[in-house]
Amino acid sequence: MIGLISATAAGAAARDRLAAAWPDRTRVYEGPVGDAVRAAFAECEQLVCFLATGAVVRLVAPLLDDKRTDPGVVCVDEGGRFAVPLVGGHGGGANELARAVGELLGAEPVVTTATDAVGLPGLDTLGLPCEGAVAAVSRALLDGEPVVLEAEVPWPLPALPTAAHGSYTVRLTDRAVSAGEREVLLRPPSLVVGVGASKGAPAEEVLGLVEEALREAGLSARSVAELATVDAKAGEPGIVAAAGRLGVPLVTYPAGELAAVDVPNPSAAPLAAVGTPSVAEAAALLGGGELLVPKRKSAMATCAVVRRPGRGRLAVVGLGPGARDLLTPRAKAELRRASVLVGLDQYVDQIRDLLRPGTRILASGLGAEEERARTAVAEAREGRAVALIGSGDAGVYAMASPALAEASDDIDVVGVPGVTAALAAAAILGAPLGHDHVSISLSDLHTPWEVIERRVRAAAEADLVVTFYNPRSRGRDWQLPKALAILSGHREPATPVGVVRNASRPDEAGRVTTLAGLDPATVDMMTVVTVGNTATREIAGRMVTPRGYRWQEEAQ
Repeated sequence: MIGLISATAAGAAARDRLAAAWPDRTRVYEGPVGDAVRAAFAECEQLVCFLATGAVVRLVAPLLDDKRTDPGVVCVDEGGRFAVPLVGGHGGGANELARAVGELLGAEPVVTTATDAVGLPGLDTLGLPCEGAVAAVSRALLDGEPVVLEAEVPWPLPALPTAAHGSYTVRLTDRAVSAGEREVLLRPPSLVVGVGASKGAPAEEVLGLVEEALREAGLSARSVAELATVDAKAGEPGIVAAAGRLGVPLVTYPAGELAAVDVPNPSAAPLAAVGTPSVAEAAALLGGGELLVPKRKSAMATCAVVRRPGRGRLAVVGLGPGARDLLTPRAKAELRRASVLVGLDQYVDQIRDLLRPGTRILASGLGAEEERARTAVAEAREGRAVALIGSGDAGVYAMASPALAEASDDIDVVGVPGVTAALAAAAILGAPLGHDHVSISLSDLHTPWEVIERRVRAAAEADLVVTFYNPRSRGRDWQLPKALAILSGHREPATPVGVVRNASRPDEAGRVTTLAGLDPATVDMMTVVTVGNTATREIAGRMVTPRGYRWQEEAQ
């Protein structure tokens, strides 16, 4: 919960805007400011104070205890110009909160945390338990000193500027080791503990068996991702309590699914009791992985431990038509989350400044789409966080199709939508896509012309507004005239046609002409051509397709 505190009418107005935007996440604290801050500090995970920073410093200073547990505090000035993370920038999430508040209120987030200021992810913000010399290693990263990343378990971390050799180390490990003097340990949630228990098994026995198994195998309890068991044991108090005390979820599976898992140590007892020859081993192995601790038993419980390497992550990101303000916040976040970026060289140059230091860039030229898709999927299969970029929306004539054709269910795939060239061009022209419309690429590099021509004829006969991608190039100069001739058989010569080149870019140019007046020689590969339907009109220099056919009916 986010506590909201204000002292003046101006602050209350901004506070209420935030409360209205996040009704389920916020709570307004009224009354004397000091009492409100103290109450919110005790009851909320985060605070937004519409007060001067000096006032908030004096109010929260006596309340501070530990940066790992204190709530994050953000100050917003009376004019709503700045959102300042004051306390708990990383641990309390104040830096991200300041950015979110700024987005909503139009305020500038003023983030002073050193790593954030230079684009580095804080080692304590990666979502993994973190131990050791966090301050010293973070300072080494900031100072450009060589820091070695030792990943004992593959995991999709964001980019870090690491080196092959150095005196500082970031070690990604699920082993029960202690951090060295210049070392940070990151604990990935890579361990799954399968458990079984007789009815009434005490929590102490279940927990003790699990902890003993981890300890003897040299594994860290902080890397346990979940306890897993059979559905029939979902409510077994000892298992439920053990999961709670480990601070991990309890995941359960039907007996039939567990019975299908090949295990090294099946037994007749669980088969008779719950319908599967294995509970602990099968539950741990069901999602795949390496069995590190085979089934072991106590008087009333069993457990087994499996290591599941982190699944690689492939984000297919649409960059929009080119303008930076049409690049979505989600796309920016994915670019900063990735440790590997794959894309066309000119698109990489477009967003290079948004990448974190240490991002590995794999750029290639035109015509290498399938190669880029294979490269991105291969990198993700190595357990990395990969961003594959394309212009517009990555799913529209772009990289999503070849990437998803290459990918299987062994990696996580995230699609990030973007503003398409058709939409950017339409906004420049007016409202040409106000009714049913279709996009057709005139490039016959991947699609036979016979297929393209059939689609153009179908769109013409269906009276659809048509947006042509890839309309004309030096080597393909006849396809656009042919497509326009097909449309001319079903539409009047005065039908409006919009021509937009480099939509949203500095040299953007757009004009409205007619089906008869369009000169195909003025069109190139950087151009989008939109041909109206029989209802489309030019109004005040803008191309407009009404949402219905009322205009046609009134004109008759």
